[in-house]
Amino acid sequence: MNYAKLAFTAAIKELQEKQGSRNGYDRMEKMSVVDGLTENEIYFIEDRDSFYMASYGSNEYPYVQHRGGPKGFIKVIDSKTIGIVDFVGNKQYISTGNIATNNNVALIMISYPHRARLKIYAKAKIVELEEDQKLYDLLKPEEYKFRPERMMVFEIQAYDWNCPQHITPRFTTEEIDQALLPQKEYIVSLENKIKELEEKLSGK
Repeated sequence: MNYAKLAFTAAIKELQEKQGSRNGYDRMEKMSVVDGLTENEIYFIEDRDSFYMASYGSNEYPYVQHRGGPKGFIKVIDSKTIGIVDFVGNKQYISTGNIATNNNVALIMISYPHRARLKIYAKAKIVELEEDQKLYDLLKPEEYKFRPERMMVFEIQAYDWNCPQHITPRFTTEEIDQALLPQKEYIVSLENKIKELEEKLSGK
């Protein structure tokens, strides 16, 4: 979806012109636009265990919040809509309140191991739990202990992939354990062979 068309305001285009990048981005804006999420974005979104959301308050300040859950807690409803169950948190309700007065939000999702970053413009909608049981059944994470408070649905207006520059690879303990599993299995097999040799040499 044409992120540049939505993101590049007149002031931004003027800066690009001054810095010499406008021609390249102008060509980008004129390229064919993908209508909705592709399989690549869908797989990426559904594999995340967190994201960052920026909303805009009536105090005229943006607010950035980290949202986390089990891997796969962000559900793709269709090619232009994603959603989450909003878990009970610190009850400040800053993002929720901001959305009530301005439903424009920006999302950033990052895979640190793959140094990949997806940025999304969306219209956010708050859906109370009792309003739509079918939607809740779709969005609720399985085999995860949580207290639901509401649901958030995001109608995607545009998205784009950021360059990987300056994304430092980071790994969860689960990812590290998985990567080291072949090495651990090899060590165990070596230990078993050593034990067998020792038993043969001792005459047991």
